[in-house]
Amino acid sequence: MIRPARIDDWRELQRLLEQLEYPDTGQWIKEKLERMLADPDEVLLVWEGSEDDVEDMGRRIAGFLSLHFIPQIGVKGDFARISYFAVDGEDRSRGIGRAMEERAVVLARERGCYLLEVHCHQRRERAHAFYFRQGYKESPKYLIKKL
Repeated sequence: MIRPARIDDWRELQRLLEQLEYPDTGQWIKEKLERMLADPDEVLLVWEGSEDDVEDMGRRIAGFLSLHFIPQIGVKGDFARISYFAVDGEDRSRGIGRAMEERAVVLARERGCYLLEVHCHQRRERAHAFYFRQGYKESPKYLIKKL
């Protein structure tokens, strides 16, 4: 049920991004998706249901996860980062998120990463609980500069 994303998944990814409060991605999502799919340090996974699931849920994709591999010069292993991760609100608590996160761990280990990180906004308390159940620990500070 987990597979690499394809360019024709863009509408479903846009729908899930709207649930994460990222509106109006339709203006650029196809272009970004094309770039990401061509980059060997980017992996975009989707959860695609079986035919029964598609019929029951009324859609094809119930979740997606964006994973980036970040080379590190100062340590032997690299970092992997989950930048976007969404499971449709109607499909949560069905094991989809757990299975997708576990696939990300496998891919990161295969690439020689020693650390998997995720940035998750403080308002997403349910997501925090999920990550803690998956074995993540909080590591404050995350500093950003908007450009």
